[in-house]
Amino acid sequence: MKIILPGGSGQLGLVLARHFLRANHQVVILSRQTAPRKVLNMGEEVSPFSDSRVRMVAWDGKRVEAQWRDEIEGSDVVINLAGRSVNCRYHQKNRRLIMESRVDSARAVGQAITQCQSPPSVWLQSSTATIYSHRYDAANDEASGVIGGEEPDLEDTWKFSIDVAKAWEAAATEFNLPTTRQVLMRTAMVMSPDANGVFDVLTGLVKKFLGGRNGDGRQFVSWIHENDFVAAIDRLITDKTLEGPVNVASPNPLPNSDFMKGLRDANGVSFGLPASRWMLEIGARLMKTETELLLKSRRVVPGKLSAAGFEFQFPRWAEACKDLARKLATAKG
Repeated sequence: MKIILPGGSGQLGLVLARHFLRANHQVVILSRQTAPRKVLNMGEEVSPFSDSRVRMVAWDGKRVEAQWRDEIEGSDVVINLAGRSVNCRYHQKNRRLIMESRVDSARAVGQAITQCQSPPSVWLQSSTATIYSHRYDAANDEASGVIGGEEPDLEDTWKFSIDVAKAWEAAATEFNLPTTRQVLMRTAMVMSPDANGVFDVLTGLVKKFLGGRNGDGRQFVSWIHENDFVAAIDRLITDKTLEGPVNVASPNPLPNSDFMKGLRDANGVSFGLPASRWMLEIGARLMKTETELLLKSRRVVPGKLSAAGFEFQFPRWAEACKDLARKLATAKG
């Protein structure tokens, strides 16, 4: 297959490119970056420019241009991953960049597909599990889940993240695409052993004895192991019954306190200093990020994938965490 990855130069794009290379697919990464990037394969390094199955094509993520539109023409799959990182302070400029990078890129991809004589059979569009409400009681699946944004006393930064998710999905669904199936991937945190990824960062904190609960530890964490993420993507590509919003997450989200304990256990660390809310606020300012990433409860389950019979290799955090910790230790020597 020929697979197009708009915004594919980030962590998720490299996880997918690595996977598609192993399956001998042709991959085209659309990226603002012009310098070569590497697709890491647990010790092996494959440059996209030295592998005939992977190419990088410039795009600005805003407007349709012939150079990258022609790549979509006749392709099999488009997986749009574009969007500015949310690991930043949510001041006015960053809010604008976060929102525009998602809305503009989704519209550009949709417009390009409508211009194709031979459009791709499926468009997988990134969204986020944070679109659901901040809750502790019931899990959110695609049918019964509650879209967030209206909770009383919802914090401003949390509401902003939900508003971005809503606008992102709205932009992608503006188009009439009679021959292209569309999936909105409401993806949880993807855990991989890649350097500087979320698992690597959290492991570093745990090894410094800073891996205790965050806040009161009650907030739920939704996650997915990279093996299950790429397997889910394969299923979304091939299963024509799956369309619209699809939660891409483990079936077993867990409270933050248990999540952090799993990290400590997998790394053989017996103690982690708890971080109260005020401590997290100070740390977030110093690290130029937001506490929303740690404190908002994301209790998301994969209703559609489970109903379709998808089987997770790592459905529970303890086993997933041990596997990832082992791979990370191997990668770092």
